[in-house]
Amino acid sequence: MPQAEFEIEGVDRQREDARLAALMAAGILDTPPEPAYDTITRLAAAYFHADAATISFADASRIWIKSHWGQAIRELPRKDSIFDLVLAEDGPLIVTDISAHPQHDRLSMRVRSHNAASFVSVPIRSFDGRILGSLSVFSKRAIQKIQPEAVRSLEGLADMVSSQLELRRLRNTLTENRKGPRRAHHTASAGNQDWPRPADLHHALDRGQFVLYYQPEVDLVTRRIVGLEALIRWDHPERGLVPPMDFIPLAEECGMILPIGDWGIGEACSQIQKWCVEDPLHASIRVGVNLSASQFSREGLADHVETLLVQFGISSRQLGLEMTESSIIPNMHVAMEVLGSLRRLGVSLLMDDFGTGYSSLSYLHSFPFDVLKIDRSFVCRMTEGDQPLQIVRTIIELARVLGMDVVAEGIETQEQYHLLREMGCRFGQGFLFARPMSAEAVTQLLRLPGRVLPEPAPALQACA
Repeated sequence: MPQAEFEIEGVDRQREDARLAALMAAGILDTPPEPAYDTITRLAAAYFHADAATISFADASRIWIKSHWGQAIRELPRKDSIFDLVLAEDGPLIVTDISAHPQHDRLSMRVRSHNAASFVSVPIRSFDGRILGSLSVFSKRAIQKIQPEAVRSLEGLADMVSSQLELRRLRNTLTENRKGPRRAHHTASAGNQDWPRPADLHHALDRGQFVLYYQPEVDLVTRRIVGLEALIRWDHPERGLVPPMDFIPLAEECGMILPIGDWGIGEACSQIQKWCVEDPLHASIRVGVNLSASQFSREGLADHVETLLVQFGISSRQLGLEMTESSIIPNMHVAMEVLGSLRRLGVSLLMDDFGTGYSSLSYLHSFPFDVLKIDRSFVCRMTEGDQPLQIVRTIIELARVLGMDVVAEGIETQEQYHLLREMGCRFGQGFLFARPMSAEAVTQLLRLPGRVLPEPAPALQACA
């Protein structure tokens, strides 16, 4: 039986970039199920008398389930996945009895979603032999032996998938040629025209240079820390701490926003676990993670999040997902499905920067949000006249009617703090209480008696 190393020490960047390029050329990621692929999974499951079968493809951070027979799963994290084992083997992976395997515990995590006792997985390759995904069959019972001809039959079905991919690639190439050459795009700050580049983002993700900072959300009456917003930073070895506005636009443009965003959700879940291990009472804290429009438009997002919650052993109520209005409007149908699946999972849903996008009032009641976050631009202008103050008051009243909580962002002065309390806004965050800080610094704050912050000092910074 092939034995793969269960610790993938590293990925050859050049080979991985070429593999991802072949994957993108096939145009297979995050696309609706297609009957041709469903036929193949049904055939594979029937041949092996299996309980489940999947056709999946792996990008930098996720396993996309293109077709399934049995339990419906849209996507899973790539970390600790069968795909990496198939990639390491560069060929079929056969496990006849997971319970008897030396790496039983870790292997069980990889097939938890299928509740399998045995499985066979073979690679799906591109036209030039690169492994893009896998065709896998899973059984809830251990199998004494799998005949070589059975594995060859599964490889034959995988070859059928490869043929479909090649046809897709050729069609995509023809379409692109008809459109003509695309103009190059550049994203860089003034005086720094060639940085960052997509390769810099790849390097940063590979080398663990991205970090999460956390800004506390507090109860405005008690000053007790009730939540945290996770904010990404790039800890560059030469440039220091790079703010997100200097690299997120490029990440969205070049497609790196998905693996970077997935890293952020996983890192937040890992940190939640660490805080709960230190003190189980910290389980009441919700950590909010910002989603890009690309992340939010994935119909398999709930599957991905659920797997992370199980992997780190945390409750869904401990994780919040924050999204802006602009990430919802472009595809309302997908938005409703994604929000519904996340709500059923029990994850908190927060609308960030509320009021700055489209006509929020016309559709807000249709979406299952738990929290509205008042954009800092409204909070900053509250003291400038009646109109800005009335806008904030209206948002607070709207949330009350809809049964939602409100978090006011960007509180920087005592006057703003007291006005919000008078209007009945219960929660807030801003420099007046705490700036975004490292996980280690947050750990020290959480050790304060009752997690209560000191009385805010006078204004630390005027609104910009």
